[in-house]
This record gives sequence, structure tokens and C-alpha cells, in this order.
Amino acid sequence: MPATVEEYLAGLPDDVRARVEEVRRVVHEVVPGAGETISYAMPTFTLDGLPLLHVAAWKQHLGLYPLPPLDPALEAEVAPYRGTKDAMRLPHAQPLPRELVAKVVEVLVERRRRD
Repeated sequence: MPATVEEYLAGLPDDVRARVEEVRRVVHEVVPGAGETISYAMPTFTLDGLPLLHVAAWKQHLGLYPLPPLDPALEAEVAPYRGTKDAMRLPHAQPLPRELVAKVVEVLVERRRRD
């Protein structure tokens, strides 16, 4: 099991690593102070020391967790990427929906600050 995000990335094929790194860039653009750790054996972005978003590289897709229920407009945008009710699946065969990932991260941050 990797101990750091860098170790996790080092174990991925180049094309998948590039996709995870792109998600990483998006998260850090939206949340400049986000921390990084490994939790549940996957890269985890933290805010104020608490988990905000987990990213897992699978054979056919990246998984983003947890993905809570969203407002109807954003839910409609996310719907094609819903793997399960609390996850977002980003297929490797499709371009990364960078702007959509940013919107989702913004919602996660807003909810964290509200709670």
C-alpha cells in the first residue's frame, strides 16, 4: 500500500497518472490550501485537516468519492458520470471533464464551510 500520493502515482501507468495529476491540479486550483494524504489506500485531498475528496485509479476509470446529492442543475451535469449514488466515474476513454470536476470540488468546499 502506498504511503504517499507520490508513491500512489508512481505505481500507475503513464496515461492514468496524467489523469490523476490533472484532477490534482483542478483540486489545488479550486482549493489552494488543500492538503494531500493517503486514506483508504487512495489519494485524499483534505481541507482543514479533514478529508474532502478521495481519488482512485481503476482499470477503466477514475473514481471520485464521496459525491453527495447535488442541486438539480449540477446533478444533471454529473448524471452521466455517476457510478453509484455517492461516486463519480471518469472513464479513461473520455476527455476529463475538468470544469465539471472543479464545480463538484467547489460544492464540496462550500458544504464543508457550512457544516
